[in-house]
Amino acid sequence: MANNEESRGLKSLFDWFANRRKPGSSSLERQEREIADGLWHKCPKCGVLTYAKDLKANQMVCVECGHHNRVDSDERIRQLIDANTWKPLDEHLRPTDPLQFKDRKPYSDRLRETQDKIGLIDAVKTGLGQINGLPIALGVMDFRFMGGSMGSVVGEKLTRLIEQATQRRYPVVIVCTSGGARMQEGMLSLMQMAKISAALQRHQDARLLYIPILANPTTGGVTASFAMLGDLIIAEPKATIGFAGRRVIEQTLREKLPEDFQTAEDLLKHGFVDEIVPRTQLKNTLAQLIALHQPLPTAPNMVLWESMSLSSTSVE
Repeated sequence: MANNEESRGLKSLFDWFANRRKPGSSSLERQEREIADGLWHKCPKCGVLTYAKDLKANQMVCVECGHHNRVDSDERIRQLIDANTWKPLDEHLRPTDPLQFKDRKPYSDRLRETQDKIGLIDAVKTGLGQINGLPIALGVMDFRFMGGSMGSVVGEKLTRLIEQATQRRYPVVIVCTSGGARMQEGMLSLMQMAKISAALQRHQDARLLYIPILANPTTGGVTASFAMLGDLIIAEPKATIGFAGRRVIEQTLREKLPEDFQTAEDLLKHGFVDEIVPRTQLKNTLAQLIALHQPLPTAPNMVLWESMSLSSTSVE
């Protein structure tokens, strides 16, 4: 008897689950409605779910807490550059493995795998375009490519971009997001710091504008070179900016660092950053700054100065 009651009880339990799975249960369907991949985005800061299209329309900034999600180079170009004005430069440059470097795997294999995975040749895109109708030379680093590390190709592309801008008398804007110099290229990657800095000095000697935008994170050799050489330095909110890592500094100093150490807000307070600009306001802010710093034409100035000199001479 006990076995029969147990079997009947077990059977009724199975029947109950089977009935729950029947297509006629509309409430269950509503609860278990499938959500397509990529349709929603959960904010890593506040946990709020946002419709992916709404998040993209807000330039990947959380509408609830203002958290700036990391964006790739293509998305950054779409956010900053006017439609149909982008002209990429030096897309043919490819990284090599001059040191035959190998850690857990050969550097050449690591490069090939990263290129196949994300569809980029290296960690920066450069080109010419317009921001609200104003010409600009723009470089955008991409953290997806080996942590946005600066190798020979990154240094060469940025140097050529700056030289093009100097020749055309364009302002330069570089969006920095990087873990620093690329260790697999050794001294060759460190040489890029001096090469880019020299090109920026010539750009400055021509009295032209350079604005670096420090996104999250900007560290290492990038911070120690072109990220901190701007005429105006702009950072995104809460971006991590520094040279050595927080843990390394704490171990060296043997003391606990403040919670906001190496944040954009802390650097603004100490004068390393000129302004913190939310991403949703970045394009218009850049356009205003570029408009205010447009170079004056050389020839009319010289004519005016000569006429003033002549008139002063005649008065004497």
